[in-house]
Amino acid sequence: MGRKSKRPRAIDLYSGVGGWSLGLRLANVEVVASYEKWGPANETNFKNNFHQAQTVDIRRLALADLPDDIDIVVGSPPCTQFSYSNRGGGGDIADGLEDVKHFLTIVDHLQPRVWAMENVPRVAKIIEAELKEGGALEEFNHLGCVTHIIDMANYGLPQRRRRCVAGNFDIGLLESYQANTRPRLLGDVIRSLKNEIVVDPIFGIAIPREDLIDHVEEDVLNFEEARINRSHKVTHTVYNAMPFPDPLDRTVRTITATCTRVSRESIVIATGSDREEYRRLTLRERASLQGFPITFQFYGANYGQKLRMIGNAVPPAFAYLMGHVLQDHPADKVQPLSDVAKALVRPVPTPVETPPDRAGARYPTTRTFRFAIPSLQLKSGVRFEFRNDHCGADVRWEVAFYFGTSKEILSLVLDQSMARRLTSAMSIELTEAVTAPLDDLADFISTADIHNLQAVWSHHGPGGTRPFMVLDKLSETGSSLIDALADHDAEAQRLIASMLEHEYRDGLADIPGVPKLQRNAALILAGLLIASRVNPLLAAPIRNQPKRRLSETSAR
Repeated sequence: MGRKSKRPRAIDLYSGVGGWSLGLRLANVEVVASYEKWGPANETNFKNNFHQAQTVDIRRLALADLPDDIDIVVGSPPCTQFSYSNRGGGGDIADGLEDVKHFLTIVDHLQPRVWAMENVPRVAKIIEAELKEGGALEEFNHLGCVTHIIDMANYGLPQRRRRCVAGNFDIGLLESYQANTRPRLLGDVIRSLKNEIVVDPIFGIAIPREDLIDHVEEDVLNFEEARINRSHKVTHTVYNAMPFPDPLDRTVRTITATCTRVSRESIVIATGSDREEYRRLTLRERASLQGFPITFQFYGANYGQKLRMIGNAVPPAFAYLMGHVLQDHPADKVQPLSDVAKALVRPVPTPVETPPDRAGARYPTTRTFRFAIPSLQLKSGVRFEFRNDHCGADVRWEVAFYFGTSKEILSLVLDQSMARRLTSAMSIELTEAVTAPLDDLADFISTADIHNLQAVWSHHGPGGTRPFMVLDKLSETGSSLIDALADHDAEAQRLIASMLEHEYRDGLADIPGVPKLQRNAALILAGLLIASRVNPLLAAPIRNQPKRRLSETSAR
């Protein structure tokens, strides 16, 4: 006998908290079962989606234990080994492919009419390569797998979330849905959750604000945290710049599973107070940006678990559209989420509120400081940076210089010997142009409390100087010198070439990145002058002694 239900039957593999499952359920798909090895995620899935959520390692799941008569298979194998955030993209791809292989093995066994698998964008080319003859996935070539890179912001999610979605579904049908999706912005979510009666910005559900769970704001970022966040985003030592704070009139950057109060990944917004204050997002704001309805609850034991649940999930708002694609529904038959979400209610029992991260964390005495000097930074990683270097029991503060290519990063020894070579080779006109800014910087460094700089930075003692004070002075001097050197470009190029050849003993043609340095001669020479002047002072600060002027250094 055929089955009584006319609803398509689906299973959800590597289901997490059930983002796929909720989206399919709203699209009138019967999710028969889901499979996930992390217990708290399964509890969250079961309590919100009301279906069998098995806690099991899919690598050990017996095919005989799977349900029969399945029309749709969806899932999201772990992305950890494929992600560029894992050891700079150096994860164990072979291990990650084991989960993809198990997913495809289940698809091959159940023979559903249609299937879809979500992962990070990098997986697309890996799957394409491994499906070819001799590849690790060659045996599944007959499943009709096609990979697609999709930005979910194009489908109404208030988040720029690029993902690989592979399968045998009709990508053209999904793309046709874009015409009916309304773009949503970060500000839409932030403002909607502030109202006394909160109207879900995606699902249209209305509840009193006091009924919101996981909407406790963190402490505002203190001065140091705000400064670190700004530096990580605007003047990162390697990566391209991003705005700080995150603009409310755009979709938001990708919501991640882990971040700290001072990470580049943290989304930071202005509090809107009269003071210049910033905060990170609440769990509920993150969940809404991730396409979860405000009724969906996360049963994590702590704040970190809930962050992980939200960041690793498939956005249900997108999964809803995929649920219609997997049923071949034309765009005019897809109801708005606000129509189908009316029956959603908050599950019981209510999860425990988990306090957010607080300011005032303790740091090791060896806490690292490494920030690009804003005025002395070029794209593609060419930069001067102020940093500390831990050598045994000692900490050395210095200005370092990095250039070259991503495959060959070079530097120079920026010491008193370089300072002497530079000053002895400079024309009188150039010397006069740079003397005042460099002497002013030397005065600042000589009187700064360098001995206690590390104690201040690691929050283990008082001191008269903060590292960011030094960084700002270095950047200020850099700007002054760049202006002073504007009319000495040819001489600056000659001096740079001389320093490079002295260090590497080769012709300039053999040193990578030289043309870029020469095109930005004023900036590079300004950095060399600054670093070679202050590094000796940072290494051995002189107290209560007459300040040595640039003219005296030159005379030596």
